[in-house]
Amino acid sequence: MSTPLSVSRVAAVRRFNRFYTRQIGLLQEKLLHSAFSLTEMRVLYELAHTPDLTATDLSRALGLDGGYTSRILRKFEQRGLIRRTVSEQDARSSHLELTAKGRKTFEPLNSASDDQVQTTLAALADADQNKLVGAMSTIEQMLDARVPPKVPFILRPHQPGDMGWIVHRHGALYAREYGWTDEFEALVAEIVAKFIRNFDTRRERCWIAEREGEIVGSVFLMKDSEEVARLRLLLVEPSARGLGIGARLVQDCVAFAKRSGYRKIVLWTNAILGSARKIYEAQGFQLVKQAPHHSFGADLLGQDWELDLSK
Repeated sequence: MSTPLSVSRVAAVRRFNRFYTRQIGLLQEKLLHSAFSLTEMRVLYELAHTPDLTATDLSRALGLDGGYTSRILRKFEQRGLIRRTVSEQDARSSHLELTAKGRKTFEPLNSASDDQVQTTLAALADADQNKLVGAMSTIEQMLDARVPPKVPFILRPHQPGDMGWIVHRHGALYAREYGWTDEFEALVAEIVAKFIRNFDTRRERCWIAEREGEIVGSVFLMKDSEEVARLRLLLVEPSARGLGIGARLVQDCVAFAKRSGYRKIVLWTNAILGSARKIYEAQGFQLVKQAPHHSFGADLLGQDWELDLSK
């Protein structure tokens, strides 16, 4: 007997399925007003993008019945859209590929599909596009064990709106993980305001880490003097920890500082931030001073670290 909760979840999934099939036109008999059904288009797509496919590979990749796949391929062969080449390893198997006519048929349909998706996305703001794509990726990964989780990330310069994110996430995360008060959020706001007002494009930088369209980290390198740079506000979202993002952010800070002619990088942190300290140590930073203090509603041990770039 289903519980009320499971019934509501089943209803929600079925509602989404109905919405999405209507949204992308799957209820139409032919896709994009072409001569092909959705399944036939999926077969064409696989043939266009995967070399050396066999009929068995195709059935397995698309979850299709072997007999149904054979009928589609026979139809394509009769229309001159595909050719078969007997496998050198197994004479019972044939490799499939699109003919020139097949590719000429597929390309405008593929472009039309791209245009349809672009039209859908164009109606959304950039942030909402990222949310949509992220949600789709989550659904794909959770429902298909064959889809490996995507972990690559990119680093980019800051852009409008990023500073607000940095202040917000520092305030929220440090309150949740360490119980720090909004005094810390105020300090972060002062730092980023100073960075924006006095930004030296030649010798200062903010790096933003993105993963699958979402911001997951940040760090600053700011000028203390002509010879000394200061690393500030290293942050990695909990969902993205363990991927090497923090180490990469600090590595890029060090590389940029060397190129910019600094002789030293300094930073101030607190002993409680163990993961960050391990990153600094791995990059060669040395602890030069520490002292207890009471800040952000907590008793802390402040630490000064330095990295000599002249060695």
